Amino acid sequence: MENVITSVQNPRIKQLLTLQQKSSERRKTGLFVVEGQRELQHCIEAGLQIDTIFCCEEMAPNLSTINCQLSTIYVSPYVYEKIAYRGSTEGIIAVVKTPQRSLGDLSTAKKPGLYIVLESVEKPGNLGAVLRSADAAGVAAVIVCDPLTDLYNPNLIRSSIGAIFTVPTVACTSEECISWLKQHQIQILTAQLQDSRVYYDADMCRPTAIVMGTESTGLSPIWREAADAHIRIPMLGRLDSLNVSVSAAILMYEAVRQQMTNN
Repeated sequence: MENVITSVQNPRIKQLLTLQQKSSERRKTGLFVVEGQRELQHCIEAGLQIDTIFCCEEMAPNLSTINCQLSTIYVSPYVYEKIAYRGSTEGIIAVVKTPQRSLGDLSTAKKPGLYIVLESVEKPGNLGAVLRSADAAGVAAVIVCDPLTDLYNPNLIRSSIGAIFTVPTVACTSEECISWLKQHQIQILTAQLQDSRVYYDADMCRPTAIVMGTESTGLSPIWREAADAHIRIPMLGRLDSLNVSVSAAILMYEAVRQQMTNN
């Protein structure tokens, strides 16, 4: 085994902490951080390139369960406690090279395709929760337009429990997304209260993109104008909105229900 790092002042440890804390460092270096055996395995299976793995031998499972050849640096329990973003991550933290993905990388072969589009999402936890539901519902892709958080924020990876690696996910502008959807003849359903019909009256049995905005401001006019139809979830109480991840799950599974019923 290599020498064990015992100080948080070690340059490799300091870089790891900076990558966790600063999106600017993630953008500059093209690297991000993944914690936990399950998340790391999903990352590897998605074909992402591992730069380095940090392992606390006293806490880690047998590394042979991770299906790849890794450049491993061992750290003491003290150091691992300082670098771990969450409590129980099985003693494994990896630095990973950020994939460069665009709309052109998305496959439209899956029929009928269901795409989830989120405009200006700002809370990593919400996006992570949407990705978990997208994985469960077999969504073709999640497209994040004009994002206010980067796709490899540690909070997002944690809340998605690795779904950021299992669901094709790209970031782009709203204009680029609308152009791509129309080019591939994917109907656009915008979730909004104004001028809309209840979601279960919309036909989701053909290639469909469900578009949602932020809870505070909703969707921008460009999406309202580009939509083929506007849909809403009935609100029977005194509040007028749901958490975006809850709304997304409801709408995804309506699409699943319709497609299963018609198959």
